[in-house]
Amino acid sequence: MKTNRKQLPHIEIEGSFYHLVFRLKSGNLTDDEIRSVLHHIRDGHEKFYRLIAAQVMPDHVHLILQPNAGFLLERVVKGIKIATARIVNKKRKQTGSVWAAGYFDRIIRSPKDLDEKINYIFENPLRAKIVEDGWTYIGWYFIEM
Repeated sequence: MKTNRKQLPHIEIEGSFYHLVFRLKSGNLTDDEIRSVLHHIRDGHEKFYRLIAAQVMPDHVHLILQPNAGFLLERVVKGIKIATARIVNKKRKQTGSVWAAGYFDRIIRSPKDLDEKINYIFENPLRAKIVEDGWTYIGWYFIEM
């Protein structure tokens, strides 16, 4: 039996860290839009979640975060997507959907798992051949724990 990923439940365990991925509906973000999306994500740190890492790519976003107590993961992701869509649409002088429906989430299970996910998202622009040095990429953000 084939299962549609959209039908799978998002499992939430309070206090957990998550690796999240969501994609643009179509096209790519400009450098200015990447900076603006990252800025908004960074602004949510401590207010709504504890942000560990973010990588805003031209066509998708990776986050590692822990929702604050009382904030459901689904609501955090929805809030980020709605607010950043408004920002991107304002810059483009347009309206409509920016992000594809849904998102991927995975609970971080151990310190080793966390390190692997941080390295994976850090290397994303290197694998995409956008930059030669991941530390220079405009969409990268990391806070040491």
